[in-house]
Amino acid sequence: MSQHTGSEYTREPVNKKMIISAVVFVLIAVAGLTYVKWVPYWNKAFDAAVKHSIGASIVSGKNPAAPAPSWTAAWEYAKAYYTSVWKAAVLGIILGSLVQVLIPTQWLLRTMGNASFKSTAFGGLASIPGMMCTCCAAPLAVGLRKKNVSVGASLAFWLGNPTINPATLIFMTFVLSWKFTVLRLVFGLLLTFGVSYFANRFAPAARVPDAIRSYEAEAKAEQSAPFLARWGRTIGTMLLHIVPAYVIAVLVLGAARAWMFPAVGETVGNSLLVIIGFAIAGMLFVIPTAGEIPIVQTMMSFGLGTGPAAALLLTLPPVSLPSLLMISKSFPRKVIWFVAGSVVVLGVLCGIAGALIL
Repeated sequence: MSQHTGSEYTREPVNKKMIISAVVFVLIAVAGLTYVKWVPYWNKAFDAAVKHSIGASIVSGKNPAAPAPSWTAAWEYAKAYYTSVWKAAVLGIILGSLVQVLIPTQWLLRTMGNASFKSTAFGGLASIPGMMCTCCAAPLAVGLRKKNVSVGASLAFWLGNPTINPATLIFMTFVLSWKFTVLRLVFGLLLTFGVSYFANRFAPAARVPDAIRSYEAEAKAEQSAPFLARWGRTIGTMLLHIVPAYVIAVLVLGAARAWMFPAVGETVGNSLLVIIGFAIAGMLFVIPTAGEIPIVQTMMSFGLGTGPAAALLLTLPPVSLPSLLMISKSFPRKVIWFVAGSVVVLGVLCGIAGALIL
């Protein structure tokens, strides 16, 4: 994938078909997000304000620890997880494929094609209405990379969806504390915009290929094939490359969750080793949107310290083993390792800050 500078672009003629395609994409996105995210989260915000809870922990329910590793534990977790996310997952795959066939390439490159902070910022800001979990946002990140959007911008879009999700921040304020919300927002902004921007340095700088540089010819070629044929090929490729790793990794993590999140009492409190351990576990584990809140609420009720709790609140949402596998073919390996490591490091720092000030 290429990193670009603004001087490489020339404006292609804008025709009615391009505009209609873009409008159709926006309408589908707005309709899908309204049904899957915006309306349900509006209602859930009122529940959070009244009940100071958004449900039981998906890891352990109301118990201090998750069930022992087994096939049953794997299946039960996968069932609970997919029941929660399937609508958003379907929407993510639909939008991730449609962005490749409905949005003109140069329109994306002009706003998010550069290895600059401006492009990264645009990607991060564009993520805010999505409010998707990391796995549901992954197909969109893959779609953006297929359109040659820069590493920084596509990462900011991917990380921003779960990390600076405004609905989650509102739930967190009602259920936990505004102090946790501020801590999550500060470190979430560093992750979404800072880590994404610096990730550009781990992506090889390459010249824009002639096929991409010739925007007018590309636009005509894209529009020559029937829409359904182009969309069918795109969504088929995405399903083949994304779904198997997604399903298997969720099952594995569901079985192993008792090892990743052992019962922790007041005796360990804000131990640095516990903060580090939970930062790593949180980075690997997969949860639905806002699932970190009931997980932390339940664990704190059994004695978890504010330090490990803060670490989990930051590291659980942005990435997971399944989502990293889902995007692994779209980003350089060094970028994947940099992002995963940065999530852990920032999680540890967030945990230390939580232990000191919360």
